[in-house]
Amino acid sequence: MYHDADVIVFNTGHWWTHEKTSKGEDYYQEGNYVHPRLKVLEAYKRAITTWARWVDKNIDCNRTQVFFRGYSVTHFRGGQWNSGGQCHKETEPIFNETYLAKYPSKMRALDYVLKEMKIPIVYMNISRLTDFRKDGHPSIYRMEYKTAKEQTAAEHAQDCSHWCLPGVPDTWNELLYASLLKTGRGSWKI
Repeated sequence: MYHDADVIVFNTGHWWTHEKTSKGEDYYQEGNYVHPRLKVLEAYKRAITTWARWVDKNIDCNRTQVFFRGYSVTHFRGGQWNSGGQCHKETEPIFNETYLAKYPSKMRALDYVLKEMKIPIVYMNISRLTDFRKDGHPSIYRMEYKTAKEQTAAEHAQDCSHWCLPGVPDTWNELLYASLLKTGRGSWKI
């Protein structure tokens, strides 16, 4: 299936957060062995290293252009997705860089792995780009609510990690398109 692909876009990161695991640790399978407790960052490093080895072994870089879209940050205030975090009533992006989060450790780990690869990867580092856009999340507007009770309940379970359309993901697509034109391989070669 992937052997005939002109373009492959990989992404991971969203599910490798402290909040989506058991306090930053969880069990992970590596080969036939299940690690009963492994820190999320260590598991992530192992996963992307395994991914890199697979890409280096299986992808023909003369035919297929490989992209890796970086980690999209979240904007919860006052908690996380499962503890009352909110992003409702955000109407402007962040303008002052001092309010941005520090570069995620997962992305530093990815930077290292990408530099060690044999196959050239176009890294679309969207972490900083998305960090500015606290105003682009669905928040309480994930769906149409039929009752006032449903609307009130939505305020306690806001979506501050996914993105509204049109919006931020359209920018990712523009970056992908520009990258294809600039560094294209296979049928995208100019």
